[in-house]
Amino acid sequence: MRLVDLVKHIRKYGCVFVREGSSHTVWINSANNRTSTIPRHNEINTYTGKKICKDLGVPIIKTR
Repeated sequence: MRLVDLVKHIRKYGCVFVREGSSHTVWINSANNRTSTIPRHNEINTYTGKKICKDLGVPIIKTR
């Protein structure tokens, strides 16, 4: 899946950007106070995308 699609998906459910590291960004879902790190690659493994959604407490993103 593309990074842009994942970011749009988690933003739709109220997640906000917190900070950037050297190769990852940190996002938080303030509704349930859950955080996750997202790698800054153009393509993200489907398993990783599902794990990020689970960590943030948002519905799993639908993949093609």
